[in-house]
Amino acid sequence: MRAEGGGKLSEGSESQKQAQAEPEGGAGAAAQRPYPQDLSAVFQIARRLRAQDGCPWDRQQTHASLRPYLLEEAYELLEVLDQGDEDLKLREELGDVLLQVAMHAAIAEEEGRFDASDVSVGAAAKMVARHPHVFAGEQVADAEEVLKHWEERKATEAERAGQPPGLSLDRVPRALPALAWTYNMQKRAARLGFDLESQVAAAAAVSDQANVLGAAAPDGAAERAVGELLFAAVSLARTLKVNPEDALRSAGQRYRDRFAALESRLRADGRSYRELEQSELAQHWDETVPPSH
Repeated sequence: MRAEGGGKLSEGSESQKQAQAEPEGGAGAAAQRPYPQDLSAVFQIARRLRAQDGCPWDRQQTHASLRPYLLEEAYELLEVLDQGDEDLKLREELGDVLLQVAMHAAIAEEEGRFDASDVSVGAAAKMVARHPHVFAGEQVADAEEVLKHWEERKATEAERAGQPPGLSLDRVPRALPALAWTYNMQKRAARLGFDLESQVAAAAAVSDQANVLGAAAPDGAAERAVGELLFAAVSLARTLKVNPEDALRSAGQRYRDRFAALESRLRADGRSYRELEQSELAQHWDETVPPSH
């Protein structure tokens, strides 16, 4: 699919076509839409926004200036996924992320580097090459073997492209949040055969670091010890096949809900948690049951 549209990448279901063809303005509004009714629509709109007679704001954007918007839209999508919101909201947030892809592709096309078709075809070709067990009849035992072969093929692709091998862990983007960065580095090292942690050893490491912090002074050494504790906790989560980012987000959500429930109770009584003694606050906290999810 080229950015200018034309060919359809996905026909979609009849219900999807119906929903697209009948927006808030009624059935006749679809005929007035300045874009096709398929996946190419967002790419065509991105090019139109950046045209000479397009939007002044969109025309000023660069890959760098759009970076925070890509992050923002990605996090908004994650929030919808966490909340399990209705399909309409999920569809909207997926569209917002896709629009960011379209804008970056439009900028690259203007610079003569590549276009939306190259992005789509390149991604498809990569998936085919890295999934011979789907497209070429290769046999794999389980998901772990798939991941192992994935890493091997990535290394082979880099070698064929004449790229220096580099360090294995440098393939994990450093722009990731610290928890996700650490988790993915540990996973990559384990896939390469470097995995010193059993579940028991990881749990012992968490306990050891917690004991160190029990008597630590609030200084640079404490910061290092906290880091080691968090690293050990990530390792323990990995041995338990738990994504620490998801686990921490769930714990944070439970804390938020319980705190909100306590605050609502106190407000109903005309009180504030700031007025409570520590023991009284602890009692109210123990008695507060957050809403169930």
